[in-house]
Amino acid sequence: MSTDAPVLASALPVPREAVLGNGLKVLVQEAHTAPLVSVWCWYRVGSKDEAPGLTGASHWVEHMNFKGTAGIPQAQFKEFIDRFGGFWNGYTWIDQTAYVETATKDALDQMLYMEAERMDRCLYDAEACEAERTVIVSELQGGENDPDQFLDIEVTATAFKAHPYRHPTIGWLGDLRAMSRDDLHRYYRQYYVPANATLVIVGDVEAAAAIRQAERRFGAIAPGSVPPRVRTTEPEQTGERRLEIVREGTTGYLQVAHHAPAAAEADFAPMLVLDAALTGAKGLNLWASFRGAAPQRRARLYRTLVDGGHAAAVSGAFVATANPFLFTVSATANDGTPLDRLRDTTLAELDDVRANGLPEADVERARRQLHARLVLENDSITNIAHQIGFFETVAGPGVLQALPGRIAAVTHGDVARVAARYLVSSNRTVGWLRPA
Repeated sequence: MSTDAPVLASALPVPREAVLGNGLKVLVQEAHTAPLVSVWCWYRVGSKDEAPGLTGASHWVEHMNFKGTAGIPQAQFKEFIDRFGGFWNGYTWIDQTAYVETATKDALDQMLYMEAERMDRCLYDAEACEAERTVIVSELQGGENDPDQFLDIEVTATAFKAHPYRHPTIGWLGDLRAMSRDDLHRYYRQYYVPANATLVIVGDVEAAAAIRQAERRFGAIAPGSVPPRVRTTEPEQTGERRLEIVREGTTGYLQVAHHAPAAAEADFAPMLVLDAALTGAKGLNLWASFRGAAPQRRARLYRTLVDGGHAAAVSGAFVATANPFLFTVSATANDGTPLDRLRDTTLAELDDVRANGLPEADVERARRQLHARLVLENDSITNIAHQIGFFETVAGPGVLQALPGRIAAVTHGDVARVAARYLVSSNRTVGWLRPA
């Protein structure tokens, strides 16, 4: 049985909300298209919350929370969901950590029990921590062998001077080698508490009954306290930054990153449309939207760079974040194309858009494509639940529900305004990886 039955609706309804006595927020959305339910447990902790010396702690803790609890031995974790024909997973990024299970609706109580155990009773066995250190260091070193990923990490670290968004989610190698089991357990106890979490339930449930089940499983967990939030504001960039990396290889890579608005800011929706017009509409679902190619054939930078013979591929990245992050354009050089020519052509095109804006037809097409991607992101209970929890975590109540209207209201002038504001050379970091 598929665990991702379609939900044929384009609207974004407001989920039923309850806050338990210990501070855990519970959001429930009924979707009676199939006898399935998806549970996501979200924590407001990611790499931006890590102090110096603890970079990578959020990601490592996420791994450790699959290693067994006082009530569920590690060997039984997978069986909990597999017996219902479902799936389970989790991920960490700069603002959040999330865990998911999607299965038949009779598995709801088991899923809630699993997440309550994960929230309060993970073991952090010393030998398991050491084994996972080896796994994560190997993962980091494997990522460094991917030139595109390596360039992205270096450009991000160059673009940010003060804000902890500069740290990669996986952490820096020295910190991963130095952290102890007790460091990780303290971090777990500080951030994995009801007061810092949101539980999302979407599927074939009755909302009031689902909230009662959540209360039964989570209500006795001590609330904890809301952890301190990042107070650092990245200072305004005052000049273009450039980074060149030379390493063995056969292909050149380029990345251009501009500081860009956070999800709750007024300029977020116009920037989404600008990104869609330049590199294709990706949507806003970190869990699902970036697994397939964006519609690019008529996107401005695709026409200039790929159709123009300069690049084998071009892509853009602009996602919802709690604090201002980056709008990034990445390109892979064509065989025989000098990397300097690819860089200069890309920057010239961005400068032209900043100075002259985009044709109105390009903006209208981007807006339509973006709206279609938002509809497609509601194609399953898993994706609906992800979006509810993701936006609740990074932007707060109501932001997700307001997005379709905000995007529909974006004008040609709005897109020209944000292009003129954010695509200035003093706001960008340009990095390229030149093959030796």
